[in-house]
Amino acid sequence: MDIPGIYHDWIIWIGDGTGLPDAILHIHAGLAILLLVRLVSGRSLGTFIPFAAVVLGEFGNELLDYLHYGLRVGDTLSDIGNTLFWPFVISLAVRLRPMPARDR
Repeated sequence: MDIPGIYHDWIIWIGDGTGLPDAILHIHAGLAILLLVRLVSGRSLGTFIPFAAVVLGEFGNELLDYLHYGLRVGDTLSDIGNTLFWPFVISLAVRLRPMPARDR
């Protein structure tokens, strides 16, 4: 079973279905994972637990891309930046404001 190939086909299907470019899909995916983990875990964005889930999700995405395409440094760095930038900024902003005692 070619899991990286199946994953690639699924990602192409999402891109074709939405009409959005890859960079925008990475931004949306990063934010969606951040908020989903925040809601499911009940932890503040300032704990960096939701952000860690985004990092793990992006690592998995890039691993599957590597297994399917091989090494593509420029594309990989662009994908990482697009996926992690806003989740990191949001998590840092929440972290720098006073956090409720239960999340410390």
